[in-house]
Amino acid sequence: MAAKTTIPSSMVEEIRNFIEESKRPELIATYLHYVEQKHRLDPVLFVRDKIVFKSSDDAVRILEAEGKLWRETEIKIGYYPAAVDEGTRKIYICPFTGKVFGDNTHPNPQDAIYDWVAKCPENKERVGGLRSKRFFISEDLEVIKAYASKFKPKTPVTKVVFSSAINGKLFHSKEAVIDDFKQNYLKRVSLVEVQNQTRFQIEESFMHMIQEQLKEDKIASFVEALTEIGGFDRYIEHWLGEVDQEKNDQENGAS
Repeated sequence: MAAKTTIPSSMVEEIRNFIEESKRPELIATYLHYVEQKHRLDPVLFVRDKIVFKSSDDAVRILEAEGKLWRETEIKIGYYPAAVDEGTRKIYICPFTGKVFGDNTHPNPQDAIYDWVAKCPENKERVGGLRSKRFFISEDLEVIKAYASKFKPKTPVTKVVFSSAINGKLFHSKEAVIDDFKQNYLKRVSLVEVQNQTRFQIEESFMHMIQEQLKEDKIASFVEALTEIGGFDRYIEHWLGEVDQEKNDQENGAS
């Protein structure tokens, strides 16, 4: 049996506002809103993979543990003149030599990097007998600054950076990769939206938590607490009527 539910006075008004703002307030939706507030949940949708996590920190922790967030890689800062200045906001990098083309210093930097790596003598990678056209992209200002230096070594210098497993872009630190992930690939969703969807998957531990909260005795205890508070009578009567109707329908269907 579920422990008696006690709704803090600070949450009563929050529940009341949710009900009044809903055109047809349903019991499960109201209860889930209460659960979200009580447990201070902050569900997020990882848009690309259509997975819902309990929070953005949970998303980072789980995906990082699975190796799906960032990868450590190396770039070369070479002796080739880099087309980078104070106005550069995006660069295309040759992984074999460190040759760079900037978004504001070349009329078509993406075509230029394709041509460069296709002819680069240091490029020993082959795909179908032809030179690989692999290259890096970065919009991280710290990475761009490294190429803007006036000092040019006689041989390329190797620098460790981090590539996003989501979009392949380079960042100077894994923290920068994580910030980009949180800002551009996570969307806030409510617990009500999570429960009412079929288009995306709920992360396993979060799903388990939701299922635990949706046990019948816990929902009944929540309704009882609202009854004791008062002011929710007409909604409770409607909810109980719907429950009775559903039971009748199930019994008639089974007979």
